[in-house]
Amino acid sequence: MAVFLAAMSLALTPQTMAQKIKPSSSGYAPVNGIKVYYEIYGQGQPIVLLHGAFYTIEMNWAELIPGLSKTRKVIAIELQGHGHSPYAERKLDLKSLASDVEQIMNYLKVDSADVAGYSMGGSVAYQFAVQFPKRLKKLVIISSTYKSTGWLPEVNNALNDFKPEFFDDSPLKTGYEAVAPDKAKWRSFLDQMIVFAGETFDIGDSSIARISSPVLLIAGDNDGLDKVELMKTYQLLGGGIIGDMAPMPKSQLAIVPAQNHVSLMTQTKTILDYLNNFLK
Repeated sequence: MAVFLAAMSLALTPQTMAQKIKPSSSGYAPVNGIKVYYEIYGQGQPIVLLHGAFYTIEMNWAELIPGLSKTRKVIAIELQGHGHSPYAERKLDLKSLASDVEQIMNYLKVDSADVAGYSMGGSVAYQFAVQFPKRLKKLVIISSTYKSTGWLPEVNNALNDFKPEFFDDSPLKTGYEAVAPDKAKWRSFLDQMIVFAGETFDIGDSSIARISSPVLLIAGDNDGLDKVELMKTYQLLGGGIIGDMAPMPKSQLAIVPAQNHVSLMTQTKTILDYLNNFLK
């Protein structure tokens, strides 16, 4: 599973981790036998944010939350074992993580929401859309896919010789140790994530085609996604038509030029404009 693309890149490319605003509330939701950390910003129609592999809320969304929270209630989640969320022995899989998101919404008394996911969080967001369609309003997928073969072969092949030592002295480890409730769980978390990343996955073309909510796909032109497969995904969602001869589809596709998997998330104004125009 190529959820490690962001992790590998970030380990080589230090990112800003300066949170621009403080959450109006935060806490832990008891979900499916574990505890998951969340932060809430702003007021309005809720949008749930799901981060990439090894990221925290701050590392993934710090630059976007101030803009989004001006008009929206932003619910940012740190998935199992990430950031403030305690390490848990429970096996990582997309269905469990998507169920955690649904249970957090229950805990916060949110009937339905827009959901945006980046990288690994995008795969979880796809699964959430399939698993809990009535809880979803609009879906935003940023540099992610619903199947292993949605990544270029080079991305999947890069995991063959992957070792935990790759993360020694990395910004990812620093970010983990800054907020994790038990820093000693870092190596156990690494081992768990490597198993998760090594498993192939495919939510299914037919399942994606049944998503009735509008979907915005955002990708960098060189972010590791197979763009032929991405176009097939867009077609499953009703896109790829001749818009001059038929009504425009409710879903949208945006390819941001000169961007890789990590640098895409630094294009704050571009992504925020896409989000605001799509969500409003």
